[in-house]
Amino acid sequence: MATQFNRARLLGASILAIALAGAAAPAWAQATPQTDAAPQDDAASTIIVTGFRASLQSAVNVKKNAQTIVESVSAEDIGKLPDASIGESIARLPGLTSQRLFGRANSIAIRGASADLSSTTLNGRPQTSTGEQRNVEFDQYPAEVVSRVDVYKTPQANLIHQGLVGTVDIRTIRPLDYGKQMVAVGARGVYADLGKVNADSKDKGYRLTGTYVDQFAGDRIGVALSVAYSDEPYQSKEFEAWGYADGPNGSKVIGGIKPFGVSTQLKRLGVQGAVQVRATDTLMLTFDGFYGDFKDKQIKRGVEFPLYWSGATLVPGSTQMDGNFIKSGTFTGVEAVVNNHGYERKSTIFSGGFNAKYTGDDGWSASFDFGYSRTDRSELSLESNAGTGYGPGNGATDTLDFVSGAKGTRFTSSLLDYSDPNLMVLTDPLGWGGGAPLGHQEGYYNNRIIDDELKSYQLEFGKEIESGFLSKISAGLGYTDRTKAKTPEEYILNLANGATSLALPEKYRMDGTDLGFIGVGPILSYDPFRLLKDGVYIRTLNPSKDVPAKAYAVTERVMSLYLMADIKASLGSSDLTGNIGVLAQNTEQKSRGFVNLAAASLVPTTRGDDYWDILPSMNLSLRMPSDFVVRLSAAREIQRPRFEDMKVSLDYGYNTSSGVITGTGGNPTLRPYRAWAADLNFEKYFGTKGYLGLQFFAKKLQSYVYRETVPFDYSGLPVTLPPGVTDLNGTITVPVNGKGGKLYGFEVAGTLPFDVITPALEGFGMTGGAGYTKTSIKPGVGASSEDLPDYSRWVANGTLFFEKWGFSARGSVRYRSSFVGQFVGFGGERELRRALSETIVDGQIGYDFQKGSALEGLSLFLQGQNLTDEPFVSVDTGASIQIRNYQSYGRRFMAGFNYRF
Repeated sequence: MATQFNRARLLGASILAIALAGAAAPAWAQATPQTDAAPQDDAASTIIVTGFRASLQSAVNVKKNAQTIVESVSAEDIGKLPDASIGESIARLPGLTSQRLFGRANSIAIRGASADLSSTTLNGRPQTSTGEQRNVEFDQYPAEVVSRVDVYKTPQANLIHQGLVGTVDIRTIRPLDYGKQMVAVGARGVYADLGKVNADSKDKGYRLTGTYVDQFAGDRIGVALSVAYSDEPYQSKEFEAWGYADGPNGSKVIGGIKPFGVSTQLKRLGVQGAVQVRATDTLMLTFDGFYGDFKDKQIKRGVEFPLYWSGATLVPGSTQMDGNFIKSGTFTGVEAVVNNHGYERKSTIFSGGFNAKYTGDDGWSASFDFGYSRTDRSELSLESNAGTGYGPGNGATDTLDFVSGAKGTRFTSSLLDYSDPNLMVLTDPLGWGGGAPLGHQEGYYNNRIIDDELKSYQLEFGKEIESGFLSKISAGLGYTDRTKAKTPEEYILNLANGATSLALPEKYRMDGTDLGFIGVGPILSYDPFRLLKDGVYIRTLNPSKDVPAKAYAVTERVMSLYLMADIKASLGSSDLTGNIGVLAQNTEQKSRGFVNLAAASLVPTTRGDDYWDILPSMNLSLRMPSDFVVRLSAAREIQRPRFEDMKVSLDYGYNTSSGVITGTGGNPTLRPYRAWAADLNFEKYFGTKGYLGLQFFAKKLQSYVYRETVPFDYSGLPVTLPPGVTDLNGTITVPVNGKGGKLYGFEVAGTLPFDVITPALEGFGMTGGAGYTKTSIKPGVGASSEDLPDYSRWVANGTLFFEKWGFSARGSVRYRSSFVGQFVGFGGERELRRALSETIVDGQIGYDFQKGSALEGLSLFLQGQNLTDEPFVSVDTGASIQIRNYQSYGRRFMAGFNYRF
């Protein structure tokens, strides 16, 4: 084991050393155009630059000519994309970063802001999502089936599915634009250097890819098909605290913990296809579709230690203090719960559509686009418990010495062996199931089913103007119809035949999961799915009204009308380009669900609202002969709230303590985040080779969403009141729209091939950027200012690269400063914690066999991700030593090939 670990460390160090010696970058470059011809060097047009350098130059050219502020990332070569998903690639663009989930780049933060404040489209069409939020989980999309991604940091009128801080548009291959036949295949092996955290897990996996592009009928019909399949493991070691209790004499002390060894097996199939038909010289028809099948099976094994929040005793005189924090001591009488939890997340995504584009010889143009997107997801959480006896106070207890530090809390157990199947039995150790139908529960079955369906339509007409300040006028109409529904299925797990405890049968026992990272040895380990399948556990429907009250369906219909004028004029020796326009949107939203009354039955309820938004926008670019560009953008922007926050479901009743009706729930009349925004950019270009840029941005928030307890009139809703009480005015804690806030900052970014400085450094270069963002809101009347949740003040990324003679080496670093994030708390509620800063280092080396060689078209590569084993850490806000989560994901290595012919 030590040898394996040392080899992994040596491999990681070797990749990093090579990468930083000449190297670094994402597997994708900042590029947008889908063209087969590589950009040419300005100084020597006979030299053709290919591969990564070509895509960087292409990106510079796109950014230079864009009318909005945009960042792009494209495949350096079709079928040659080592990143696990497009999330890793997008996270390396200037001003962007990611939030990791089990080590994977799951969501994207633009300009340090929450993923909730951005939107995502596929080929310009809005997309359904797998969770209760709007933001797309990018690990659903294999990198190999995507051609490019554009990130719009400023809106324009015809970008009708915009977000408040940006819009991510995923693009797939257009075969006629590609322009020639191509077949590419690839394979790679994956290794997770944490090893097998659980005995029934894997530390090695693989990925297979294939792409076919061709043209027929005199290049009037084009076909593209890409397929990617992966079966790969993710491993992590996770410390999690219940929280920190108020201890003796105003101190703080660990209240309880639940660390886990987590093993995930991800199986993902992605299929993308497109057919283009040039029906006439002026009419292009495009049919495209994407299908994704995502299966994520996870085993979490650990032990819960109820400490200060339990019957355990903190031994007087054993403690040591760090300020008012008890950093070490001894607990006696600890009744542990051994957890073997299983999670199985399945989702299927289909997204496709039809586009017809007419471009006439007389300056008229028209387009029609229809899109359909559907996501079906089930997320099963299966929990099973073991302990030393049934019910509190009936089993053997332990004495634990503890030390709380920067990696969580570590323990020394003096009495119990948590892997002993005769000591740790299947049971309800602490009586947590006292309210269950049988008076006890040995586990829990919780399945959350999400159905999300969306239809979109967009029609646009345009007319070019040959002379004057305006070069084109466009007008359009759009319509989207989306329904997102959640259905909970919850069951209590009991042992068969009415048993309250059972020694685990020998055939289900496996090697114990080692919790040495918190100082505890192996624990009792088994497969909870198998116990349920074989009838060791039986399911009993949870009769609580709380379960159906979690269900909801939200329907949202948006009608969009827009008018936009393109600008092209000369100002002396400079050119002024851009656009100005206005987007008007009418939104009708409706939520269906149940109202959960404290003393009555569930009441089906439907509520909603409709409203208009008028969104003007302007994008101007002053282009000077010296290759200097100044951009000015101004717009009114919106971002619609989370679907979970828009649910109608309420849980309320008469509160005898306060003497009023109180409740919690969603808000079906919730309005979007709204802001006035301005951007000012200064960009210096070096032909199409590189650029340096400075960006300033500011947003004045007029409306944002937060949770607050507000007055509420319960008239019209069924309420059971005590005799003599008639007042239907009470309070409710719901998402509401706040007023008054701001978000502002700056970014520096650039792409610089070093041969711009001296020809001796040809092949070397760098790309990247850094951004600073400041936000503040005042949630509630008289409240003090605070940051928007999930926002980081600093984000940065940098890439050094070398590419010449077929050799390539890259090293990439991305940084995100700490932020206050929204987490699921101990009772399932959302709570705020501070996530600490993180720096992710990746590296890659490779070789492309050159033209004329026997292996022409073959590329080999070796890639390392998270080479410094950066953990994810969160703490209680305002208390940096109170660690709530410490998750270590380890390093990941991929080696493989791509062959193109």
